Amino acid sequence: MQYSLAADTVAINARCALRQEGDLRIVSVVGLPMHHWQSDDRMAEAYAMISLVRYGYADQNEVARAFGCSRKTLWRHQHSYEMGGLSALGKSSGRPKGDQVEPDPWVRTAGLLKSSGESIRNIAQRLKVSKSAVGRWLSRQKKPKPVEISGLFPDVEPDAAPASATVPSANLTTNGNVPMASMDTDPANRILDRILARMGKLDDAPPLFHPGRNIPRAGVLLALPALAQSGIFTAAQEVYGSIGPAFYGLRTTVLALLLLALLRVKRPEGLKEHRPADLGRLLGLDRAPEVKTLRRKLSRLAALGKGEEFGRKLSKMRVAKRGAMLGFLYIDGHVRVYHGKKRMPKTYATRMRLALPATTDYWISDKEGDPVLVVTAEFNEALTAMLPKLLEEIRALVGKDRRVTIVFDRGGWSPKLFIKIIEAGFDILTYRKGKWRDIPLSQFTLSTERIEGRKVSYQLNDRNIRLLKGRVRLRQITKLSANGHQTPIVTSRRDLSALVLAHRMFERWRQENFFKYMREEYAIDALVDYTAEPENPERLIPNPERRNLDKQLSQARAKMKSAQMLYGEALVGDKKGKHPTVRGFKIAHKEAGKAIAEALRKIEALRERRNRVPKRIPVKELTGQTLMRLARERKHLTSLIKMVAYQTESDLLALLRPHYARADDEGRTLIATALQSPADLGLGPGELRITLAALSSEHRGKAIAAMCETLNEMQTCFPGTNLRMKFGVDQSVP
Repeated sequence: MQYSLAADTVAINARCALRQEGDLRIVSVVGLPMHHWQSDDRMAEAYAMISLVRYGYADQNEVARAFGCSRKTLWRHQHSYEMGGLSALGKSSGRPKGDQVEPDPWVRTAGLLKSSGESIRNIAQRLKVSKSAVGRWLSRQKKPKPVEISGLFPDVEPDAAPASATVPSANLTTNGNVPMASMDTDPANRILDRILARMGKLDDAPPLFHPGRNIPRAGVLLALPALAQSGIFTAAQEVYGSIGPAFYGLRTTVLALLLLALLRVKRPEGLKEHRPADLGRLLGLDRAPEVKTLRRKLSRLAALGKGEEFGRKLSKMRVAKRGAMLGFLYIDGHVRVYHGKKRMPKTYATRMRLALPATTDYWISDKEGDPVLVVTAEFNEALTAMLPKLLEEIRALVGKDRRVTIVFDRGGWSPKLFIKIIEAGFDILTYRKGKWRDIPLSQFTLSTERIEGRKVSYQLNDRNIRLLKGRVRLRQITKLSANGHQTPIVTSRRDLSALVLAHRMFERWRQENFFKYMREEYAIDALVDYTAEPENPERLIPNPERRNLDKQLSQARAKMKSAQMLYGEALVGDKKGKHPTVRGFKIAHKEAGKAIAEALRKIEALRERRNRVPKRIPVKELTGQTLMRLARERKHLTSLIKMVAYQTESDLLALLRPHYARADDEGRTLIATALQSPADLGLGPGELRITLAALSSEHRGKAIAAMCETLNEMQTCFPGTNLRMKFGVDQSVP
């Protein structure tokens, strides 16, 4: 059936039509009105359009053509209706007329920088926006009042300065080098800096402080001068550059990790036991990073894969600072046992006297026992395999011309390796391994010297020895203990007295004590994460089949030795005349003879079979569960942080020693106590004053106060600011 259309009617299709009558619009279907609306009612018009398509009266092309719009417009109407109903159809696009757009937070920053005399070019470079954008927005803003930002805080007394008196500073830094002003005026509310970081305009939150009394654990700020001198912030900046844009940037993350280590917060999860606001005040922030945030920062640093480079740079700075301590370097491996379910390489854990899945770290320490470098061994390689690699690292640290004495235990004993070490320009000092003849007691002499202020006395014998048929000529120094035990020491050094060399060898206990201290105080064995990755399939590892054959061969030799002992006992016990001939004895003891012959045949067969098996095979040829290894980058980073924290304690102990008689016995305990102490924070002209609460006794407080005077002479600024730190101790009676 066909319908005639009036001039004011538009056909949508054969069934539907759109008719206009004055200001009224009508949609009819098969001649029956379905929708009607006023011409200015955009919501009703849009609803009529989507209804025609929704109920199948017309398709999108037909509706769009009849209403004079595009298919995209019709699709937008449909989407708006599905998301928000009829009310969504009534919203107009764009900003309502007369409304002014809210400027981005960086505009306020630009206004403050402009008021301090910065040019538009410098403002644009610092905020990373275009010059035209800066100029356009500044022209729209009212001229701000001049703001004095030459100092971080006003010149007021610490106890009288209200929080509102704090003003932004252009002397703060985001990465240790580039000045950046904070837009927040309340140190307890850093909302503007967080917005800037979210917008990508801030790489690190500048520290802001306000005075306070009895702030928990604020004594840890005593470590900042030593941390600054360690160069860790400079090294991090040079290696990693930035992990921003972020509120908790690189400098803040490194500082937080260091302070948490010194406060004995041993794992990120330990942050749950502390209020973020309290820890934040130590960083100059409103809140310290919490567990997930700190883990994300570590993951971001680990993803860059620069942990070894970071460690080398820290070591070079330590060597430059303590070069005199590097005449003797102690090397020892530390086994970190793994208790999970994944298949991991095994190694012998001396403390547990078991071969367990583990990872081996090799630590290099100076003659005081302070760590210089840590290297993780690939597949738990033994010290004999790791020494050449470690010596390459040491040579890069000390320079090509310096001759250093390497001190290690019996795990590195290898006369063939000694030749390579000496040819590489190093000296060795180690315990002798294997068999040797005891020295007659008459050949020992008493040696006594004062070494580093201590009287040292040993009964010693000094002689020359040859190994590998004379290829290696070394010096053997043997110490006689009070119980008669003899301990031989082997060295290539001939320019020092036997007593000095023996003393240096026995000083290895410093490194053992270091491992014990780090396990207990810093949880150095704790896993940072549980991420595992497959071992390199091409890496050569000891062949488990050959190891199994070695075990069988050892058992066969033990059986043969037992059979031979029985045979020998029978021969000795044979009475004269009972078996007058050898043949008769063999016949009488043929079972024992057969056992010996069988053991010999088995030993020979096992030896031939073992010799056909390669000593090392690629990982990919292993059968069974895939061989894994723990992800190393995050663990290596945290080990470096804890190493620097320990070095900082050692530096503070060196400053304390002249003022505390029992520094060698309980100095570290006193340092740890001071770092955990509450303290008052005060602000002065260009100063951040830290006053520790009174300690448990007067003489301990005086010792820490004397150390504070030395720290004040260093004129150290809080990282990221130009605030010089000034330390003191409350001398009132506790």
